[in-house]
Amino acid sequence: MIFPTSDEDVLVRISDRNPSRELLDGVAGADCTVVEVGSTGFPAVEPLVSVTRGERTTFHAQCSPEEIQEFVALADDSSRADTAAVVEHDPETTTFPAPELFGLDTGVRRVLGGCGWRRPTHPDDHEAAGGFASVASEAVASLARQLRGRGWGDWRHDQRLIDAWRPAMEADSAAVVVNAHGTTADTLLLSSVPFEVLEGANAAARAVGADRIVVYTADNDAALTVNEAAENYPNPCASVDVVGGPSEYRAAEPTMALEAIEGNHRIEARLRPPGPEVSGLHGDPTLVHTARTFAQLAVALRDGFAESRLVTVTGDVAVPATVEVPESDTIETALDAVDIDGEFKAACVGGRFGGITTELDIDVAPDTLANADLGTEGTVRIITEDQCVVAFIGNKTQFAADENCGRCVPCREGTTQLANQLRAIYDGDYDSDGIEELVRVMDLSSICAFGKQAGRPTRTAMAAFESEFAAHADGRCPAGSCFDRNFAVS
Repeated sequence: MIFPTSDEDVLVRISDRNPSRELLDGVAGADCTVVEVGSTGFPAVEPLVSVTRGERTTFHAQCSPEEIQEFVALADDSSRADTAAVVEHDPETTTFPAPELFGLDTGVRRVLGGCGWRRPTHPDDHEAAGGFASVASEAVASLARQLRGRGWGDWRHDQRLIDAWRPAMEADSAAVVVNAHGTTADTLLLSSVPFEVLEGANAAARAVGADRIVVYTADNDAALTVNEAAENYPNPCASVDVVGGPSEYRAAEPTMALEAIEGNHRIEARLRPPGPEVSGLHGDPTLVHTARTFAQLAVALRDGFAESRLVTVTGDVAVPATVEVPESDTIETALDAVDIDGEFKAACVGGRFGGITTELDIDVAPDTLANADLGTEGTVRIITEDQCVVAFIGNKTQFAADENCGRCVPCREGTTQLANQLRAIYDGDYDSDGIEELVRVMDLSSICAFGKQAGRPTRTAMAAFESEFAAHADGRCPAGSCFDRNFAVS
């Protein structure tokens, strides 16, 4: 990793998903070292330029090509430090020293520690942070007894990993799949700290004796970054392939991900049992975990086990943000990283088919979220007072009806019937009992998480906003956004 070698050296980091050529040209010829690092997870402050000299770094948010030369010059002028956020730190720190800039000081930065600070595809940076250390397979398996899968694309979503690893440990051939499809947090990790993900995947592959690692993503830029990192990975224990997937939301479901990786044209959920842990990629036992899970494993092997969750806050906010919060912290903590565009009304917690709640004082630990009938995908979508909850739910349900794979009847027919029942509310027919029963059947009978979760937004919204559903049946929209605008659920 590049560190200033003396108090006179100046190191400039440019943090952005895709730094502009103009910004880089702005410091061309300057007496400093310039490196590109990945996104911090906070697009609102990016491009973020950090200027390090000795034990001091100044941070400059939304930096323009015209400003960057001035900011580099300010590294020599401590009297003008009030022009930026300033952090004093160990000059050889390998973890982002979060400044007091809006959002960046929210939560913790363990898994996100290298985001915005290390060069994504340079193994020296990761090694300086303690990466690539030799770890016994027994230690990896021990962590797998504690660590839970993260995200609906993880075959062990909210469950301990170890039970899904045992068949692979006993097999002659096995594979590891990094399912990083379609989730902002997983894409951030592949783009900013791909070695964390790859190291976790290598550790798992070594522990179970797998000879193949496949990284699966629908994001082209992330695919390019992780592919370069894989080529630079020192002494991998397995071959690594990066495979692009279709953009459809359903393609993140673990067995549909396997179908896509194998090149099947029709992407459907596989019947289970057996699951991927027994018969996965090309029939071999396969570990299917998200990038978040593997990165958490890598950091835990290096720094010790401590549960934290990546949470992306989106929806009616000025700019979305991805934060890392301890499991003992609440949803409200994550909201400190964003500006809400309007008056808060509710949040959809847990991804595309998360639960609707007006309460934010709920821990982000998976058991707590599940007990509150909320999702654990790691996404919080803000809904403001000017948004209609009934329309919001109707659109989610229609999405489920349009996008399901069609493999099982409860999901295929259930989502269509649910969309029709929600549409009927606008005609004055609100059958709350019928809706609740349909959602119950979908939850109990669908073969994969898509169908099981598709009814949750409706179920939780009816519990939290019963009066709004009844009002629509009476021809009124409390938010004023449906009937007055000739709105119809589509």
